[in-house]
Amino acid sequence: MSFLNVFETYNWDEVKSSIYAKTARDVESALKAKQRTLEDFKALISPAALPYLEQMAQLSHALTQKRFGKTMQMYIPMYLSNECQNVCTYCGFSFTNKIPRRTLTEKEILTEINHIKALGYDNILLVSGEATKTVGTDYFKKAIELIRPYFSHIALEVQPLEKEEYAELASHGLNTVLVYQETYRKGDYKTYHPKGKKSNFDYRLETPDRLGQTDIHKIGLGILIGLEDWRADSFFTALHLDYLEKKYWKTKYSISFPRLRPHAGGQLPKLEMTDAELVQLICAYRLLNEEVELSLSTREPQHLRDNLIKLGITSISAGSKTNPGGYVVAPETLEQFEIDDARTPQQMAEVIKKQGYEPVWKDWDKAFTEMAEPHVN
Repeated sequence: MSFLNVFETYNWDEVKSSIYAKTARDVESALKAKQRTLEDFKALISPAALPYLEQMAQLSHALTQKRFGKTMQMYIPMYLSNECQNVCTYCGFSFTNKIPRRTLTEKEILTEINHIKALGYDNILLVSGEATKTVGTDYFKKAIELIRPYFSHIALEVQPLEKEEYAELASHGLNTVLVYQETYRKGDYKTYHPKGKKSNFDYRLETPDRLGQTDIHKIGLGILIGLEDWRADSFFTALHLDYLEKKYWKTKYSISFPRLRPHAGGQLPKLEMTDAELVQLICAYRLLNEEVELSLSTREPQHLRDNLIKLGITSISAGSKTNPGGYVVAPETLEQFEIDDARTPQQMAEVIKKQGYEPVWKDWDKAFTEMAEPHVN
């Protein structure tokens, strides 16, 4: 049994139609509900909910503050490689893009992380393209071993791996894995991923199951907003989250909201999402789930990121570079996508403080978890 079995009981077009059929009465019922369901979530992401955005924002703010307090987790991505064997129509690293390729050496990794550490971070996200011969499990294992003495929390956003590979990386210090389905519309998935291992929709869909079986600390989900109808895609993400939380209840979860951004060889969004709709989606997730972490990257503009601090977001990046070696080693290499908010981590921290929140540079420490666990002799 995996999420694939659950997913196959739903029809994309029927789900989309049911969302767009929601009425103001459905929205009001969802807002009043003490325990919201996936049907309530449909109402909250529907066009009918936009007039209720202010009410949703107030509820989202209250729920987020109750669970997470006035804190904002700070994280930063570090790109290890832009080598990739996949053809993805929306990505600057796509195999068909004729760009210089680079994979960081051990020395270059240490140079980059020393710079990132000096910025104040203790929470790092490692990212790469999918090139298993050069950037595979052995490479990730060595990178994590190099980085572990410097950071208390290490996350990974790379190609899907096998359960045993995730378990091995976790034993070397990996805490979190982000794996985005990009779109849950299976019929069109292949058009965005025509070649490479990523074109296997089912294998990618079952990746969080393989992760859950390893008792990884945290799993991150998400879609690439702009490929398909964001409302239907977001419902399937929420459905996936609901399934995972029930089956792998020891694991924490996060949701990210990447909107399609310009890149080399770029593809325009199939369906634009307005800023107001992004706010609506973030608030809808919080109203559905008080525990899930909600993350926002530097893809978004300054004014929007500043306004979202109080509305449900719990994790935010700053000073990000989306190219391998982008901080010190090779700042001229091609980015995976263009960022929008170019403020430094210190500038972002000051914005957070001015809103009455505390920027938190350290996500967690495994030692605390081990101390909390009962010991059996």
